Amino acid sequence: MIACVLAYVLQHLLLFDAGTREAMYAFGAIPAVLTGEKYLPDDVAVIPPWASVLTSMFMHGGFWHLAGNMLYLWIFGNNLEDAMGHVRYILFYVLCGVAAVYAFVLLNPVSEMPMVGASGAISGVLGGYLLLFPRARVLLGLPLGFIVVGFGRFPAIWVLAAWFVMQLVLGGLSAIQSTGESQGGIAFSAHIGGFIAGLALVAFFKRRNVPLWRRY
Repeated sequence: MIACVLAYVLQHLLLFDAGTREAMYAFGAIPAVLTGEKYLPDDVAVIPPWASVLTSMFMHGGFWHLAGNMLYLWIFGNNLEDAMGHVRYILFYVLCGVAAVYAFVLLNPVSEMPMVGASGAISGVLGGYLLLFPRARVLLGLPLGFIVVGFGRFPAIWVLAAWFVMQLVLGGLSAIQSTGESQGGIAFSAHIGGFIAGLALVAFFKRRNVPLWRRY
């Protein structure tokens, strides 16, 4: 969380608006650049293309983008870190982020829009959380338009499964509406790729004494 906040400060406060767009292209993951279809100008290509896979997952497009991601990471990440240990949790997080980037590249190989944000890696955290704490009760606000009318606790397995299905549906709709041009927006394929990576990797990174499908 600290790394993401510091990256945001450097990107948006020190570089100001004039440098924000250039920073997105310099440090964001651009599928066309990663596949070798396009090349960045020399003044923008300050890091190798492969390094952007790592830097992109610590950058964000705006304050609310950062705040939303950090909220999810704060709620779900601490339990997962306890179950893995600090070092293994960081490795797990980064690997899920890498998987998310390449899932996006696989489905958008010629896109020239930079992908930034921690949501792909956080999706992996959600996938790991689902297998470790499926019976945990997640407190959710019940919205009515822009007003929260109440709160309820729901099993994590239903909350996270519903989130994953929503990503599949929204990702499918986004693909249908796409015209083949590079477009901005939410990289649903990255969310799905990160989530699946989290499901696949959590058993290898958790402590030996931590069971899967544990009771909360």
